[in-house]
Amino acid sequence: MVKKKVAIIGMGFGGLRAARILEGHGHDVTLVDRNNYHLFQPLLYQVATAGLEQESIAHPIRAMARRWQDTRFHLAEVTAIDIDARQIQTVTGDISYDYLVVGAGSITNFFGLESVQRHAFDLKELAHAEELRNHILTAFERAVIEPDPARKRALMTFVIVGGGPTGVEFAGALVELVHFVLAKDYPELSTQAARVVLVEANDQLLATMPLSLRIYTLRKLRSMSVEVLLNARVMAAGPEQVTLADGAVIPAHTLFWSAGVKAAPIAAQLGTSRQHGGRVPVEPDLSLPGHPEVFVIGDMAYLEQGGSALPMTAPVAMQMGIYAGKAILAREKGRSLRPFHYRDKGSMATIGRSAAVASAFGMNFRGYFAWVIWLLLHLYYLIGFRNRTVVMLNWIWYYWFHERQVRLITRRESSP
Repeated sequence: MVKKKVAIIGMGFGGLRAARILEGHGHDVTLVDRNNYHLFQPLLYQVATAGLEQESIAHPIRAMARRWQDTRFHLAEVTAIDIDARQIQTVTGDISYDYLVVGAGSITNFFGLESVQRHAFDLKELAHAEELRNHILTAFERAVIEPDPARKRALMTFVIVGGGPTGVEFAGALVELVHFVLAKDYPELSTQAARVVLVEANDQLLATMPLSLRIYTLRKLRSMSVEVLLNARVMAAGPEQVTLADGAVIPAHTLFWSAGVKAAPIAAQLGTSRQHGGRVPVEPDLSLPGHPEVFVIGDMAYLEQGGSALPMTAPVAMQMGIYAGKAILAREKGRSLRPFHYRDKGSMATIGRSAAVASAFGMNFRGYFAWVIWLLLHLYYLIGFRNRTVVMLNWIWYYWFHERQVRLITRRESSP
């Protein structure tokens, strides 16, 4: 077997699985990422709400790669991909390849709302979570000394846009942080006056889940004092207010956006037409049309199954990464695989302490049991024994004492 050069762009869920499949099979594998760590994005909201340290949901790529035979890591930002020359261009030099796996993920989609993009927070990077945590805690510090009652309440008002899993989980975690933790930290504030407002453009939360779980989620959030606005759209934002499509204005110091994502900008470098959200259409074997040596996986890939596009989620990316790695190995052995088929193992979302929803294997779970399933699965998929241990201890501590230890303002904001 001739030794081939395989490059993988992006060490997210898909790229990581592809690398694991390819290591130890006699090929030179180069991992390329602009960060030197693999990030467990589903728990970013817990960093932002002071539940976890940022280091506990990230793992150094080199710590993994050093155990993988014929695998090396290249820390760099990819600036261009020359498909015809089979070369990746980065700010630190060019990388040639025989096979390429592109799994650079996605970025937040603000749908052209410039004022929203300018003033909203999102959660796609580790730094975003720390920045949002600093902002939330600083807002309460400012509220303590704010003499104007209206502005004091605006400082304690948090608008969350998007009723998918990220929006629901962030809303639940934030309202618990305010009512059970910050209420004790700031006795001079009436934290019951704080508002967590969840805005969803459709008439339901968690649209992909069964009706009974959607209803449970809505009722549970409202019982936790989250204000849920359905059939509402955010059209503009400023530093102190959020404007809805019907003209209503919510005085708020914090806007969090989780209403959509789109393919990473590097998708434009592949020279093909793109579908909704900038995603790249791929062949049934996940290869780029006209370039069988290039595989596109994860959030960047557009592939229909059952009449609709596969969702931009971590489970899809993981299965695509595994398939791409196996497809490369099979091709080098003169074989081919069956077309990629995503096996939906279900979905879940946590709402708050002892409350979650899960749909898997034709069964629906809610409440405490679903919450335990959610905890165990997230611990399982975390990388590194230390990370699993730290996260588990943090969760146990919060469960028993209703206390979050990571209430640190690590960067001071300038005065308004």
